[in-house]
Amino acid sequence: MKRRELLVAGSAFLATPAIVGAQGTAWPTRGPIRLIAQFPPGGLVDVVSRLMSPIMSQALGQSVVVENRPGAGGVIGTDYVSKQPADGYTLLVSHAAVHVYAAATRRTMPFDALNDFTHMGMLVEAPMVLVVRAQSPFQTLEQYVTAARTKSVRYGTSGIGSANHLFGELLKIEGRAPMHDHVPYQGSAPAMQDLNGGHIDSVFDPITTNVATLKAGSLRALAVSTPKRLPALPNIPTFAELGFPKLTGSQWLGLSAPKGLPAPIAQRLTALIPDILARPDVMARFEDLQTLPRSPNLLGDDFAQLVRGQIDSWRAVARAANVEVLA
Repeated sequence: MKRRELLVAGSAFLATPAIVGAQGTAWPTRGPIRLIAQFPPGGLVDVVSRLMSPIMSQALGQSVVVENRPGAGGVIGTDYVSKQPADGYTLLVSHAAVHVYAAATRRTMPFDALNDFTHMGMLVEAPMVLVVRAQSPFQTLEQYVTAARTKSVRYGTSGIGSANHLFGELLKIEGRAPMHDHVPYQGSAPAMQDLNGGHIDSVFDPITTNVATLKAGSLRALAVSTPKRLPALPNIPTFAELGFPKLTGSQWLGLSAPKGLPAPIAQRLTALIPDILARPDVMARFEDLQTLPRSPNLLGDDFAQLVRGQIDSWRAVARAANVEVLA
């Protein structure tokens, strides 16, 4: 890239003057701005949060610090943000695990996934993948589904009511496979351990944590939930091309804040999202994880409408599969 192009590309990240927020108060005039990650360090939310925070700091002219508040599958940290002042100093890397799948399956929630937040935009999407051992007798999704119509085929997930679980139940419904049996775990890691040990037949999981093993050949993917095949993993067919178009979707991450965020602040943060996602260094990291932004970017009301629609559609799946989390 030429020097002039570099200067233009970097201009969006120069600190901008403070804007007027709530009740005429300038923002941001103090720090830090807290970016809440509702999952533990080391996971995708944490990685994305720490990738974004220095870029946001530079753009806003105030320090943006990541604060991990894990627990209850992301509900604790999300609930914490929902109850903070809407002043632009507490933000959330929101997650579909909470804002869609938990909202669709939990009997009660301590917040309203739509009305208690200002949703500014989607950051990235992590598609779901169905994996088996390399030694598995299932070479194709057709063989897998056919088997689950007459005998127990056990799939592991990170827990009851998770996206992984609902994808598995949707495959059970769409494939007319009553013996597709769910085995819940406390996270993906123990599910993968049992898969490798031959105790279960498959795992539904975000592809992010499986890119290296898939490329190495120790696991085989039967299908991925993207609309089109992933360029980095072109041999993995999509569920849609194999006759299951309803199994198209993802776990997304977004940028959100407490409800009532003043419009000028929301607009400034929303405008920052495309700038961050267009950076080559950011895109390179996302490509490593096979967790990519949607094109075009999904921002503001369009993002909020996506959240609403996904809650409704996955709630219907949960009801059809009799999935309900009492907590």
